[in-house]
Amino acid sequence: MTSYDTSGTVVLDKDGVRLTIDDTLATVTLANAAKRNAQSPALWRALTEAGRALPGSVRVVVLRGEGKSFSAGLDRQAFTPEGFEGEPSFLEMARGGDAELDAVIAEYQEAFTWWRRSDVLTIAAVQGHAIGAGFQLALACDLRVAAEDAQFAMRETSLGLVPDLTGTHPLVGLVGYARALEICVTGRFVHADEAGRIGLANLVVPGTELDAAVRDLAGALLAAPRDAVVETKALLQGAVSRSYEDQRVAERAAQARRLRDLAGLGD
Repeated sequence: MTSYDTSGTVVLDKDGVRLTIDDTLATVTLANAAKRNAQSPALWRALTEAGRALPGSVRVVVLRGEGKSFSAGLDRQAFTPEGFEGEPSFLEMARGGDAELDAVIAEYQEAFTWWRRSDVLTIAAVQGHAIGAGFQLALACDLRVAAEDAQFAMRETSLGLVPDLTGTHPLVGLVGYARALEICVTGRFVHADEAGRIGLANLVVPGTELDAAVRDLAGALLAAPRDAVVETKALLQGAVSRSYEDQRVAERAAQARRLRDLAGLGD
């Protein structure tokens, strides 16, 4: 069980999500340990709200889960005929038109997209299970620190579904197409030691050291000047889709902006 220091101002606390702000550091906590932080549409909306509630002063966001698991994935209630109270069941969603179904899934995805904004750096602190939607939420972050008991798995395919919460793009980027395909189609567990070897986790530490490792990493990220960090993150994100020559141009433009800012000649 983790005990990450979440001292600071509580900005949001609803539907299994708690957001606290401490100056330049924000912590988003999945706070339903009794259900291993299983996810629901209400939780996704709360995560989206947490992203929108971040003040401009925040530079680093830590995502963590209370209890023994980071997140066991989608709450199994979603697969029952009645679904969640006040929410369309999967069966009802399937009966809707293409545009309606697309809009619903797009709304769910919003909870997973803001973590890669260029103005913040995000760290997932993962212990225990990170399955399905839990795995994809960890993948949504820029960096992942895993406890030695962490287990990642993408189980959607075994249920006749596909991973649709934005996890496929970062997974392929981190481990390559062939390994990503094998992980998704087999649904097997990727244990922490393998996650570290293949680049899925930036750092693997004993569970008792997870909190300290995340604090140290957050501190190191906060040490660099913010504007340089924002420009660097944007450069690296764009490198995936740019050609080598286009990336050279982007580097020159970014550096010109930094030099002008440092010289007091910025807009």
